[in-house]
Amino acid sequence: MALPLPFMTSGPASSTKLERFQVSPSSPAERIRCSSFAAQTRNIHIDRKQSIGIELLGREEIEEIILKTRVTDQQNSTGLRIAYQGVAGAYSEAAAKLACIDCVPIPCRSIAAAVEAVENGKADHAIVPVESTMEGNKVRNYELLLEKGLYITQEINLFVHYCLLAIPGVKKRHVKKVMSHPLALAHCSQGLARLGLSAAQEAVDDTAGAVEMLLSQNMLDTAAIASPRAADLYRLQVLAQGLQDESWNVTRFLIVSDSQKKVKKKNTPKTSMVITHQGGLQPLLRVLSAFSSRNINLAKLEVKNFTAEPVRILDVRDGSTKAFQHVFYVEFEGTIDDPKVKDAVAEISSFSTFTRTLGCYASDSKIYDLS
Repeated sequence: MALPLPFMTSGPASSTKLERFQVSPSSPAERIRCSSFAAQTRNIHIDRKQSIGIELLGREEIEEIILKTRVTDQQNSTGLRIAYQGVAGAYSEAAAKLACIDCVPIPCRSIAAAVEAVENGKADHAIVPVESTMEGNKVRNYELLLEKGLYITQEINLFVHYCLLAIPGVKKRHVKKVMSHPLALAHCSQGLARLGLSAAQEAVDDTAGAVEMLLSQNMLDTAAIASPRAADLYRLQVLAQGLQDESWNVTRFLIVSDSQKKVKKKNTPKTSMVITHQGGLQPLLRVLSAFSSRNINLAKLEVKNFTAEPVRILDVRDGSTKAFQHVFYVEFEGTIDDPKVKDAVAEISSFSTFTRTLGCYASDSKIYDLS
């Protein structure tokens, strides 16, 4: 796969927009891996051709379906515990299983709770969505990582394929309300309009949570926007596929841990850093010079100005938390132990107000598609 092109963004945190990921089509090997994942994680299968017109499920059947989605992974897995926001069928859970197919997914109510699960020893890792080709940088998630003493150990890019799901037997004309995560609703507004749906919208915590609510409450006038895997897990009917407004919809996830992992020699290493400064154009030019003069490839450089409310960053050296207004997020090829990287960081430290390495991990530019 081709590496994403280096990009640089600037401006207020709330308006930052990322460049699109530039990748070549998925290779057969990747498709096989994704198909293998889908086959292993489909614990409940339903023939959608037979789902139309099926009788409504009884309360006991509904409770059994929901229970199975919550316990199957824990029964069949003995690997690392990865905390994620949402319930079974969430995109974060799918990304976690792609990153480590034998992992035990740990559902949490929020991203903050997933991170806290690692801090409290209830999980080995947490998975956090940080970038989207449609929404750019989800700044709050980056801020959360800066406030904590966790390290990035892995990245994964997931193609987000939205479906409109309903209880079997429900037709599109019956749908009066659509539920999902706020971002999913925003990403599918044009798709819903193309279907002729002018239904009311209700935002919930996550896409799979909307599906679980739909099923548990037997909502016959409501549909949910979620993943194809959620349809299989919860035995729901797919009213429409490819609902997203833009066909190219990729989310980047980072896996974090309370300790730094060594990158295997066969992999291309990538390092993430945060650099703070006094403001102005000069620090930006000096950071670019520090890397380019040593032929260090930048994968990413984002300029953030938190003028309204400074961002708080944990200093892992002494445990103190400091507030900063002007921040660079930097990603580059190489490890912090590389002599030329050490020289670049030393030069940057001479004029910046603070630097911190967020993690060194294997670069993974592949885009995984579960649809």
